[in-house]
Amino acid sequence: MRLFKGVMLCLALPLMAQAEEIGEVSTVFKWLGPNDKIVVEAFDDPKVEGVTCYLSRAKTGGVKGGLGLAEDRAEASIACRQVGPIRFSGEFKDGEEVFKERTSLVFKTMQVVRFFDQKRNTLVYLVYSDRVIEGSPQNAVTAIPILPWSAQ
Repeated sequence: MRLFKGVMLCLALPLMAQAEEIGEVSTVFKWLGPNDKIVVEAFDDPKVEGVTCYLSRAKTGGVKGGLGLAEDRAEASIACRQVGPIRFSGEFKDGEEVFKERTSLVFKTMQVVRFFDQKRNTLVYLVYSDRVIEGSPQNAVTAIPILPWSAQ
């Protein structure tokens, strides 16, 4: 019965994108553990075919970072692009979460949400960091006008 409930809970969770690491650069050398770095990741919007988002963010190294105990910084940058014909798979609501990643052991996450600017026929993606007690106002935004895609 417990297994059934766990499976049902997983199925009830919102559809989320999985990130693929594109590359990284080292920013601070650490004697013990991995260096501090900036990673660049890509993910496809799970409900909007033809859109890929690129996210860059800091990852804390050192012993704590290597063990997954360090808290990463709140800063992130995002650039989403149309990479093919845009097709919507199902309905979505403004502010729907399309990507989420833990940036500390327990309390802090970085997430990307999507909005649709109907007047301008544009998809807008916002990345921000939040914490159980207090989030951060640092954020980044990108927009994709929905245009016809020509096969070349």
